[in-house]
Amino acid sequence: METIKSNTEISSLFTHGKRLHTPYLTFIVVRNEKQHDPSGRAAFIAGKKLGNAVWRNSAKRRMRAVCRELGGPWRGYDVIFLAKSNIVRASYSKVLAACDDTLKRAGVR
Repeated sequence: METIKSNTEISSLFTHGKRLHTPYLTFIVVRNEKQHDPSGRAAFIAGKKLGNAVWRNSAKRRMRAVCRELGGPWRGYDVIFLAKSNIVRASYSKVLAACDDTLKRAGVR
């Protein structure tokens, strides 16, 4: 899975991306128009304001698992997974269902 690591790219996605909200996380999606790199990329962000290192690591593991299970990263899209405070407390099946519905409505999946 190719991830987005550059701070400048992540800042650009925050500025130009379309935000999709679920009760558990927020997606920031940008259509990747680069002809030479059509493969999709993803970034997983869990902020320090929401919890300690244990919580952040758990949230990132859950977001990576959701991404893999839904077939991501999606060809032609750059997607940021931004954790919300209740992603760790909710059951995995609820998080997965909410993410699947949101991505289908957005046309990513």
